[in-house]
Amino acid sequence: MQQHGCCYAFASVLRQLIPASFLLALTGLTALPLAAQAAPQPASEAEMTLYTRITALNACISTSTGVEFNKAIGIAGETLTQVIQGQNGGAIKQLGVKPLPLEELRKGSINSVLIGVSQVCPDLMPADVRDKVKQALQGQAAGGAKAP
Repeated sequence: MQQHGCCYAFASVLRQLIPASFLLALTGLTALPLAAQAAPQPASEAEMTLYTRITALNACISTSTGVEFNKAIGIAGETLTQVIQGQNGGAIKQLGVKPLPLEELRKGSINSVLIGVSQVCPDLMPADVRDKVKQALQGQAAGGAKAP
């Protein structure tokens, strides 16, 4: 009987923490038939800004808690790649409507995360990486170089 009380208390706390509207939205998303879902649209500039900011922030948090910088960037880059794949079919509107090859998407995602980190938490970047990102951005603004 005591075990039941424990589970009931846990369920009660869980109900307080998770709003019903969230649960309904979550179940509604998974209940849609696949045929009813529209084909994914290329990621807009606003979506890319949001995705990049979130993944850069994740890399900043990871690095600030002791995760090695390159590892944090790699994880955040792969996260960005998977989000673009899952939400937008691997396509980015600024680059056209065709999905990018996975390796190209991964390279671009890592570059985007590095640029995002340089804006969100530049003090957590190794100086040499920060300098390379800065040079690449200056070159890009001048109409030439690619991102790091």
